[in-house]
Amino acid sequence: MVQWFNSAGVRSVWQVVRQPGLLMPHMAVADIRSIPYEELRARGIRYLVFDKDNCLTAPYADHLHPPFADAWHRCRTLFPGSHVLIVSNSAGTADDRDRWAATQVEAALGVPVLRHRKKKPGCGDDVLAALGAMDDITPRSIDPRHVAVVGDRLATDVVLANTNAMLAIWTTDIVSAAGDNAVASVARRIEHSLYGALKRRGVRPPSHASGIGGR
Repeated sequence: MVQWFNSAGVRSVWQVVRQPGLLMPHMAVADIRSIPYEELRARGIRYLVFDKDNCLTAPYADHLHPPFADAWHRCRTLFPGSHVLIVSNSAGTADDRDRWAATQVEAALGVPVLRHRKKKPGCGDDVLAALGAMDDITPRSIDPRHVAVVGDRLATDVVLANTNAMLAIWTTDIVSAAGDNAVASVARRIEHSLYGALKRRGVRPPSHASGIGGR
């Protein structure tokens, strides 16, 4: 399975041109092992939304990258049950025939995978609805300020967070270049260069209620 056309990503380009801060994360870490999960809890984050490919797993793989096992366990301990969701632009989308990949990932990682037609960064409403529906007792309205999005792509994961008042956490180091989507690989290199240029210009992400990053 590969990722095909992302219309939501194309539409977001014009928004980012007008507001380049939408590309800037509130926190940049090497990978999920460097995320300060305890601090996130202390700052009011209650839900974590993870990208899959090159964030938790190798591209299009089902299983967690083995070196991440301890960090994943710590994450799941601090954010238990219905407080973690995987949102991928491959597994769980229309590209995932019969949602087979989503089912495989759920079995391997032990957390739900969002089923969505709109790809990141255009699926914010779907993310919040899914987190609400995952409540163990009753569906509830989720405050987006209590949600952090973790991923390796600025134009999808970080923009998803910033356009929905969520906390944006960017993982700068990928799991593997082998088997990666060619378009995503090129886009990622452009994003890294753009991030450096924007940071030198003093561009910052939108302020967040947690006080992490932002203005």
